[in-house]
This record gives sequence, C-alpha cells and structure tokens, in this order.
Amino acid sequence: MKAWILHGISNICYDEAAEPEPAEHEVLVAVKAAGICGSDIPRIYQTGAHVHPLIPGHEFAGQVIGLGRNADAKWLDRRVGIFPLIPCGRCIACRKQRYEMCRGYSYLGSRRDGGFAEYVAVPEWNLIELPDNVSYEQAAMMEPMAVAVHAMRNALPPDAYRRSPIAVWGFGTIGILLAMFLIEAGYSNLYVIGNKDFQRKTAMQLGVAEGHFCDSRSDSVQEWLMAWTDGIGVDVFFECVGKNETVAGAVMGTAPGGTVQLVGNPASDMLFEKNVYWKILRDQLTVRGSWNSSFRHDREDDWHYVLDKLRREEIHPQQCITHRFSLDALLQGLLIMRDKTQEYVKVMTETGV
Repeated sequence: MKAWILHGISNICYDEAAEPEPAEHEVLVAVKAAGICGSDIPRIYQTGAHVHPLIPGHEFAGQVIGLGRNADAKWLDRRVGIFPLIPCGRCIACRKQRYEMCRGYSYLGSRRDGGFAEYVAVPEWNLIELPDNVSYEQAAMMEPMAVAVHAMRNALPPDAYRRSPIAVWGFGTIGILLAMFLIEAGYSNLYVIGNKDFQRKTAMQLGVAEGHFCDSRSDSVQEWLMAWTDGIGVDVFFECVGKNETVAGAVMGTAPGGTVQLVGNPASDMLFEKNVYWKILRDQLTVRGSWNSSFRHDREDDWHYVLDKLRREEIHPQQCITHRFSLDALLQGLLIMRDKTQEYVKVMTETGV
C-alpha cells in the first residue's frame, strides 16, 4: 500500500509500505478521509514521534474491509469513525471508564501507525459506526469535534445558564468547533479572540454577534472584554492557544467565581505571575484542564454526542475544511500548515481506495 512514513524529524516520505495485518480483535480499515491535526506539524518537523518509522495521522475515517482473529463479523463493510486512543484497560482511569486519562495508552498516528495511508489496522473497540448521512470527511473531523465538546461539557453543566458570557481565545480548528457547538447548544453571549482577518469572517458566519470578535494583533484583549462585560469579565473562559500570555489573559478576563477552561496544548513552560495567581485566589476561580475526549460506547460520551449532532444535521464541520488534497499530495498540506503560507483551518486528504 501507499503511505506517508515518518523516519525521523523532518524525514517523511510517500512510499510503499506493507499492508497491515489486523491482530486479534482488530479490523482492517480502508482510509477514505484523513485530516491533518495541528499537533502533526511539530510531531513531523520538530520533535519526532514516539517510535520511528511511523505512519502519522489520527483524524481519519473509512470502511472496514478485513477482520482479524475473533473480531466481530458485524463490522465487515461498515463505514466507521475511529477513536484514536487505545487504552490499556488496566489502570485506575480505565477501571473508571475515563479512558481519555489512561496511564498506559497507545495512540494511532503517534505511537502506532495511523491514517496517512491507504489502510490501517484498528482495534474493533475503537470503532464507531457511521449513519448513511454522515460523510467520511465529517467523520474524519469527529476527533477534533469531540475534543471541543469535551471541553465544553467539562466547563458547562447541562443546566448552565445559556445567557452566561463566555469567551474563546484561540480560533483555530478547536476554537472554531468549540464556538460552533456552543452556539448550537444555545450559548449566544459569546466573545471570540483571534489574530487573523479570516477568523473574524468565520466567527460572523458561525453567528457570533457583531463586535464580539477581538483581533489580538491590534486591540487590548483585556480592555475590549471588560468594555463588553461592564468591567466584570466572563463566567467561563476557554483558552485554546496554550501560551503564557493567553492563559494569563484568560484568568484576568474571568469574572469572580468563574471558570477558566484550559484547552490549548502548551507551547512552552507555563508560568503564573504574582498578580495572575492572586486573581485566581481572590476571585476564587476554578481552573480546569481538558484533554482528548470521552469514548465509552454509550450515548452519553462525547463521540456519541458529536455523532448525534451530525446525524441530525445540527452541526456542519465541513465548513471548516479549507484545503483538500489527494493522499499523494498530502505534503502540500503539511507545508501550508508548517510555513503558514496560506490561511487554513482544516486540511483534509482523501485516499480514493
């Protein structure tokens, strides 16, 4: 089969690879669509992966075309999305079914071969069947969608007041999807902070109110947000960047008794200045972390929440796709994201197998 193989930092090539043989309780998936995650860029060009050689890619969907030993025959020919985290099943988190916090997990696309290939071996436990009206492209975006939903549900209980002022700082893929789900859930008092002109346009297209987008390149986020909230701040602040200044800004922009929901992967060591730490103490803020998403094979987990919204056509993630490439042209998408030569949100590949 054809695949993109990462041999080391900045050493990725499109080459022939052995078609994977699914192990016990695994299936063989023909990849139909795969998205490039922002985390794929440092993995390929800066840090390398956990093992080499490796086929990257953890946002993908496809069709089951083969079964390993003792895999359930019901999966054959089914269209599926894939939860990429493979839990150990033994640690305390797994025993509580909090698989996203597994202490000994593996991961498709970072610790074992993933979706930048024509075929992938996937544990059947990680499959979620797709309704006929959910496209492969939509399904390939279920992973970042579920990450956004996990953050939203972590910070906002089901009975939260829908008019609560909420801010999202960082308007890349996760921030955009988070805003999309917040608006769909009825949270209309939303403030968005980004740093690109097309992000402002995207926010308006999603239904963010006029004037509720702040361009951090030219405006003081603190002054802007306080002007809109009568000097109080927002009840919930989603930080989707992962930098010292944005985390500090989120803390300073949160109202007394409010919640700061950290979502962005850290770009460096994170340090609190004294006044920021005092703000957390004196305003009794709740600072929460969020990583990955819940997948328990029940209707209440994040993946089934997302799937239900897709099935009902209440959410439309495909509007985030700005670039589409065939599998053999995936390098173009990687370089666009690495070098930021074009505006992009989600870069998608299609294999055609």
